[in-house]
Amino acid sequence: MDTDAQLTPPSERARSSDPAEGPEERARSARFPGLRRASGSWRAGPRRFSGWRRTALLAAVCALFVALLSAFVVQPFLIPSGSMENTLRIGDRVLVNKLAYRFGDQPRRGDMVVFDGTGSFVRGRPAENPVAALLRDAGEAVGLAEPDESDYVKRVIGIGGDRVTCCDQGGRMTVNGVAVSEGYLYPGDAPSRVPFDIVVPEGRLWVMGDHRGASRDSRDHLGEPGGGMVPVAKVIGRVDWIGWPFDRWTSFDRPGAFDRVPEPPGRAAGGHG
Repeated sequence: MDTDAQLTPPSERARSSDPAEGPEERARSARFPGLRRASGSWRAGPRRFSGWRRTALLAAVCALFVALLSAFVVQPFLIPSGSMENTLRIGDRVLVNKLAYRFGDQPRRGDMVVFDGTGSFVRGRPAENPVAALLRDAGEAVGLAEPDESDYVKRVIGIGGDRVTCCDQGGRMTVNGVAVSEGYLYPGDAPSRVPFDIVVPEGRLWVMGDHRGASRDSRDHLGEPGGGMVPVAKVIGRVDWIGWPFDRWTSFDRPGAFDRVPEPPGRAAGGHG
């Protein structure tokens, strides 16, 4: 028995067994400053850039919400031309109600609608760079970019089965034999300088701009396949509000110009007038 050996007090043994006091712990702390000792176990310290991560996550959630809202409920739409003046002006950002015709309702005479003119107003979509298309779609979704070249906004004049003619002896357009007083027309515009007499096929629409002298609409495609008629299935939604600029904020009701128009032959009264 080595009588020169000294017993180490329990308190000293407890302290010396704790690696937090030894050189190994100090070296580990120097190598991994993001770690710290708590309750006898190692755990990661506060994550750096957690604020940036929260901000990025919030931005992603907001972008997803806007995208879903724009895709299924309400989409902003930038007015790029004067074809609907003075009702809509260049630079207005309108809000298109995409639920207006989702539950069995159909476009009615007098509605302002946004539609895809592919196959009726244009032959096909032009080729586009995928990256440019993605950026344009993102801008269009929030109303910051001009709409696709195949998207149009016009007013519904005739629905399936209607006979639309222009013009009567008073210079007015008629629908199903009844003259229509179009109070929304651009001041000084005639209902049409191009005479026509057409019957709208079922499932299609005859559409015209409010500024008839500056609008390329159904009249301009009379001699083409489809005769300028827009398929109801191509309607994106109904223009219900101007959202920007603020001094032009307003909502739209269906005008009373078509209230006296009877339903076309073979359709029950009150169908879609």
